[in-house]
Parts: sequence; C-alpha cells; structure tokens
Amino acid sequence: MKKQLKMFDDYFINLINSRMKNKYLDIFMYRVTDLGGAIFITMFTLGLVIFGSHENKLIGVEALLSLAISQIIVHSLKRIMSRERPYKIIEHLNTFGIDLSDYSFPSGHTTASFSLATTLALNLPKFTLIVILLASLIAISRIYLGVHYPTDVAAGLILGISCPIIVHLYLANFIEKLGVFIGIS
Repeated sequence: MKKQLKMFDDYFINLINSRMKNKYLDIFMYRVTDLGGAIFITMFTLGLVIFGSHENKLIGVEALLSLAISQIIVHSLKRIMSRERPYKIIEHLNTFGIDLSDYSFPSGHTTASFSLATTLALNLPKFTLIVILLASLIAISRIYLGVHYPTDVAAGLILGISCPIIVHLYLANFIEKLGVFIGIS
C-alpha cells in the first residue's frame, strides 16, 4: 500500500507542480491558495455570524464548529505524522519561495476550504457547485505550489467533508443552543 501511495504522490505532484506550470497559473494558484488560509476562512465565517441573516448566522456557527473540530484533528495529525513538506524532500520542485515551519500531512488549507464548502453546500445547496469548485482549486493550488503531497490534500479533503457532515447531522441541536447562548436565536 505504501508503494502505491508513493506512486500516486509522485505521479500527481509531477503532473500538477511541474507539467501544468505556466506563468498564468503561477499567479492564479499563488493567489487562490490564500482563500483556504486561516485569515480568509475565519473572516468569512465570522462575517456570516456577525453580519448574516438569522439563518446565515447559524450556518456561520455550524461552520465555526466544523472548522474547529477539523483543525484540531489536522494539527494533531501533523504532529503525530511529522511528514516533511515536499519542497524539503523533492529536488527540482517549483517552490515559489514558500517556506513553512509546520508539517505537511494533512493539508490544513484543503481541510478548511472543504469544511467551509461542505457546510455551505449542506445548508445552501444552490451554491454547492461554486463552493466545491473553489475548494478544489485551493486544494490543487497546495500541490501546484509544492507545499503538499497529493495524499496530504486527499486526507484534507476527507477531513474537510466528513467533519461538517458529522456536525450537521449530529450537532444541530447543540448549534441551535449555542446560537441562543450567543444571542442569535
């Protein structure tokens, strides 16, 4: 199994980081990746909670809870797995000057973007295509920029989808009570 995962990583990191590389994608991927970062995701979600309609405030609370749970798992796995980032291992990788101090597995940007996208898709189905497309672009950007292996991104995608589904299905009453507690309901 380990050999197959390495082959998967090698093939897709070469395809996305090297073979797809061009000056337009360099600019686009460098910018789109920030949409999966802590600042944008947090500001967007807090914006829902603070400025949204009653329904959107509760969606924001649900997103915050999903993000909190998924990011706790991400950072725990990063410490447990201690996987070095690909640009520290693979020679001739396009790195774009990015130097991160934490570990690679799983991708936090991918987890956060899919966590938010899944929460929005579950509550606002008419936006499903756009939010999943945007989360997918963020995920691909992490490989394109050489900061994650494809398996890091795949794990982030799984976490980013599963945590909000669990929160949505099993913690709806808690979210309502939390909304009342913070003055939303």
